Amino acid sequence: MPNNEKGKGIKTYFKIILISFFLTACSFKEPSLSQSATILIKTPTLKFYDKGFIKSYPNHTHVTIFSAGTAVLELKIYENRICKDTFECQSFKAFNKTYLHSSYEDDFIKKLFLQPQKKILFKDSVHNITIKVDKD
Repeated sequence: MPNNEKGKGIKTYFKIILISFFLTACSFKEPSLSQSATILIKTPTLKFYDKGFIKSYPNHTHVTIFSAGTAVLELKIYENRICKDTFECQSFKAFNKTYLHSSYEDDFIKKLFLQPQKKILFKDSVHNITIKVDKD
């Protein structure tokens, strides 16, 4: 094969790779369910009360709370871990110990946000924890 034809083949190959990259990189995963809500999370270490969104994706739930149009809390809740915008992902057990209480079930927060009810209220006066979600 002459050098000129080799160069055209390589250029075509790279164009295909580049186009494939852009098509897959620019596709956004749409949530299967997205709900706006007023969310209150009051624990000894977390205090948030404002409007937000709960978005369900096939492999995780994304909870975002906004204040004055700025995201002040983002939680990505996966099958066996939770990721908060200010720290790396951690196990549910570690999250509970740090932000809720170590006596809670590992997937407590996940089950709470996945409840289908419009109004969710969890109150633990012993540990001073209140979580309230009013879905719109």
